[in-house]
Amino acid sequence: MHAAPNTACDGLSNCSRQVIKSSVSAPAIVIDSLEKWFPPTYSGWRALLQPFTAPNSPALRGISLEVAEGEAVALLGANGAGKTTLLRVLATLLLPTRGSAQVEGYDAVSNPAAVRRRIGYHAGRDLGFYSRLTGRQNLRFFGRLNHLSDHTIEERTRALGERFQLGEALDRQTRSLSSGTIQRLSLLRALLHQPKVLLLDEPTRSLDAIAALEFRRFLKTEVLAGHGTSLLFASHSLPEIELLADRVAILQEGALIALDTPAGLKAKAGASSLEQVFFRLTGRPVPPDVEAHPA
Repeated sequence: MHAAPNTACDGLSNCSRQVIKSSVSAPAIVIDSLEKWFPPTYSGWRALLQPFTAPNSPALRGISLEVAEGEAVALLGANGAGKTTLLRVLATLLLPTRGSAQVEGYDAVSNPAAVRRRIGYHAGRDLGFYSRLTGRQNLRFFGRLNHLSDHTIEERTRALGERFQLGEALDRQTRSLSSGTIQRLSLLRALLHQPKVLLLDEPTRSLDAIAALEFRRFLKTEVLAGHGTSLLFASHSLPEIELLADRVAILQEGALIALDTPAGLKAKAGASSLEQVFFRLTGRPVPPDVEAHPA
């Protein structure tokens, strides 16, 4: 067997010494030279060889960054840039090939149980609910996994259920709920145990415009503001990133190519909008309508 190929120090995120650090002390998340490689995908009888095949497809290429306590950092990139993979490593759902990831001082590989107790994780697609249980029963199950008392689970479910307008949906089997309702239920689950670190993958995906706006306002004013909660989230919504993010990490083909405040990125790219920033820093031609109509 061959080890995953060594990445060269050919960019901002590919050199282990070029760690981008926040100026604020006591980071909630520390990612150091993180790499993730996947083996090729086979079909038919060749799939039997997959467990023995050397990984040759990079999803993360030596990413290093920190998220400070109380800071919100957005992950911005095209599909396949590595955003979801990075969040899944931090959520202890994937093992990295190289490098390290720590949450609140606990390593995601050597101490995954401690990491899971400190995070609230929302997946963009596979939300992991038990389809024959009601929303309330699912929340009770996940709340107990986080060592919450039944009373606390009931109170938090009631308060957040009202906030997310779930109402009677909480008492229906999750297999009967719409995708938007399941999305809100997953966001409620991520916040149920009041975690210090939130990992959200496309949090407003499948939400209607009003629900998305209300969730963003709730997250900014009641979860992040003044509570010391740290947030690392992936989003394709540039207005969402402008509203929530203190800094924006731009990923391209598994590499971190830029990390700064929205204003700093615009200054660096000579742009008037994040949309222009994204096109220019990733080396893509800026469409005429984007160039002519700044956000």
